Amino acid sequence: MKIHFIGIGGIGVSALAQYYLEKGHKISGSDLVSSEITEALRKQGAKLLVGEHKPQNISKDVDLVIYSPAVQKDNPELKTAIVQGPTLNIKTLSYPEALGELTKQYFTIAIAGTHGKSTTTAMIGLLLTKAGLDPTVIVGTKIKEFNNSNFRMGQSKYFIIEADEHFGSFLNYYPDIAVITNIEPDHLDYYKNFNNVKKAFAKFIKKLKPGGLLITEKEYKKIKDAERLRKILKVPGKHNISNALAALAVARALKISDKISFKALSEYKGSWRRFETFKISYSKPYTLISDYAHHPTEVKVTLKAAREKYLRKKIWCVFQPHQYHRTYHLFNEFVRVCRQIPIHKLIITDIYTVPGRESEKIIKKVNSEKLVKTIKNKKVIYLEKEKIINYLKDNLQSGEVVIIMGAGDIYSLVDFLKEI
Repeated sequence: MKIHFIGIGGIGVSALAQYYLEKGHKISGSDLVSSEITEALRKQGAKLLVGEHKPQNISKDVDLVIYSPAVQKDNPELKTAIVQGPTLNIKTLSYPEALGELTKQYFTIAIAGTHGKSTTTAMIGLLLTKAGLDPTVIVGTKIKEFNNSNFRMGQSKYFIIEADEHFGSFLNYYPDIAVITNIEPDHLDYYKNFNNVKKAFAKFIKKLKPGGLLITEKEYKKIKDAERLRKILKVPGKHNISNALAALAVARALKISDKISFKALSEYKGSWRRFETFKISYSKPYTLISDYAHHPTEVKVTLKAAREKYLRKKIWCVFQPHQYHRTYHLFNEFVRVCRQIPIHKLIITDIYTVPGRESEKIIKKVNSEKLVKTIKNKKVIYLEKEKIINYLKDNLQSGEVVIIMGAGDIYSLVDFLKEI
């Protein structure tokens, strides 16, 4: 079968593309820009088209088109696939729909929740791998234990997936075990209010297969092993202890021995952009951390974890808010969290916008400068992204901890900062 992916560079879509490559299908795909992910897919045999999305990218011999939920309905390739589909016998599915079809074929463990999905998915994937259950894993970040990939191909019945709630994506999945790490207001550009978020999670629970198991934060936090996990985990913070408890609950449900579970969790090295730590030893030695936190709660727990780990060091954080909608709807939460930061300096740069998913009305109402002015904390300043490198060069002394935080393109600063 020949499958074409629109938006193939996305973290979830690229993992699904790898799955079909492993299954021997011919894969093509398109994205606006190249990245480490697209180049890795190219090396694995995918035919990639980078740049403008064009109708001719949909060849007549394509059997299936899979598109990212972030792709707009007026995308030329998507429109072509939909229009030509009935004539050329081309089937078109969104990424969640395609992934949902696979969940019907496997014993699926789906991890949902506002925070902690990627880490918990990674931990569960590692646990089952160490236990010899040989799972297939699709996760929203790159995992060191999976050859620095967001995908692991297994040969067993077990299928572990990160179940994202944005756009209601997780309502396409049919799990045998569903894990919900937590539920908070987020993605309000889609859901409008927190009540709708809760309703979506209630619908997700109903997607469990007959006889399926639901594991929630309330249940797994009853496990009395938090202190033991605190001592063995390499990744810091109470939130990661909570993620590990969720993974342990799944392992016990599958009759995996605690001996295997605790050994696997103790060996977990962390994921890409989840408190990913680098030691910089140039003229001004310091510790550099790259983190994906973009929700107020994530910002809070990540900075708290950094403070606990580096008790006597000065901690600097460069934060890029992600999406105008999130910043607008959670503005007061961001203000509250940033007023109480347990660190030396917080630099907030301009909001990262996702093309085609932002309201001009909302964009006019909020920006990072307004956020900083409202916070009213001398530790918190605004800087344009282009000025951050020089500011750090001029102001870092030596021995600090510098955290680059956000879900947008702020991670690109990490490579530059490694050379300061």
